[in-house]
Amino acid sequence: QVQLGESGGGLVQAGGSLRLSCAEASGRSLSAMAWFRQAPGKEREFVAAITWSGSTTDYANSVKGRFTIFRENAKNTYYLQMTDLKPEDTAVYYCAARRTTIVSRAEYAYDYWGQGTQVTVSS
Repeated sequence: QVQLGESGGGLVQAGGSLRLSCAEASGRSLSAMAWFRQAPGKEREFVAAITWSGSTTDYANSVKGRFTIFRENAKNTYYLQMTDLKPEDTAVYYCAARRTTIVSRAEYAYDYWGQGTQVTVSS
């Protein structure tokens, strides 16, 4: 069973940066991975995704140019580097993994989820 755990969330001022990490704890190899987020009172939304090789990435328009998704397969860990953070980025961020290597923006496409980490951006 794949076990995902996020870390790196916190409180940051607008314009600041944070790096989120998602590690797979059971030692199983990961395939396509993604980050989603859910703001208070809103539905969960896609943020970014990456293939196992790292050769393909995809970003939501709202974060393109500010966020970078990347991975270290040797550590079975992948990351979301967030820069120029805005108050509207405030949300619980979730990492997700799927059994196939194709990235997707759809929640239902992902088989495994972490518990989430809170990111709060103050204005």
